[in-house]
Amino acid sequence: MKRILLPTDFSENAYNAIRYALHFFKEEKATFYLLNTFTPVSYHTGYLIENPTPYGMEDVAMLNSKRDIKRTEERIRKEFTNPKHEFVQLSAFNTLIGEIKEVIEKYNIDLVIMGTKGATGAKEVFIGTHTMYTIKKVKCPVIAVPSGFDFEEPKDILFPTDYHLSIDNRYLPFVKEICNTHVCRLNILNAYYGVPLNNQQQEVKDFLDEYFKGIAHIFHIAEGVDVLEAVEDFQKKHKINLLVMIHNKHSFFENLLFKPVINQIAYHTNIPFLVIPSEKRIQ
Repeated sequence: MKRILLPTDFSENAYNAIRYALHFFKEEKATFYLLNTFTPVSYHTGYLIENPTPYGMEDVAMLNSKRDIKRTEERIRKEFTNPKHEFVQLSAFNTLIGEIKEVIEKYNIDLVIMGTKGATGAKEVFIGTHTMYTIKKVKCPVIAVPSGFDFEEPKDILFPTDYHLSIDNRYLPFVKEICNTHVCRLNILNAYYGVPLNNQQQEVKDFLDEYFKGIAHIFHIAEGVDVLEAVEDFQKKHKINLLVMIHNKHSFFENLLFKPVINQIAYHTNIPFLVIPSEKRIQ
């Protein structure tokens, strides 16, 4: 049974990500952990040290959080009647990222799905701050769902890679599982800069070809463009429903996810984005 964490601030954007998760796993048994965190605005670091519970504000905030979590589950159950799905309500006085990390460890979470408002102008970064830091800090896969995205069956997946990845990555089976469950085609995209793959990269490519044997998969090469442009151009030419990447600690991923887009060609995703941590990040 899948264990999926759904952070929410009770906004429509957050609920849209919840809706996406329920559609995505409609055929699977799953437990969904609905999480809300709160930190009352009157709490300041110095004041917290001397007065950890001033005027019972934490108690009031907890009651409000639990009330709204309950309402969220009630809303879900009115919209979805799936006997395969169970729900756990979680409210916590903590920072969002700190609590997400604790919940992942405590409940052995398989996946985090959360909404992101995304970038709306040239002065913004790729995705929202909370989502960005969740991806950077947690050690399990994260799906970021753009605001207002209506669920689409992930029939065509785009997987950009430079083939610098571990063939032992524990979450590769999840990608294969998605392809099998949703009968997807996997598009593996490499940005070519005029330098051929080295032996190690070629071995990884050969491994992926064999690993996804029995699943429709195609290797693509984008010549003369960087990764940002390669992904953007591919999406313009093909109907992609899900973007999948492995988060390595090197410039390939960091440039795509965290690079400001001022004075450059900006790539703004309008599809869900699955980020898988590399084995090095997990360790």
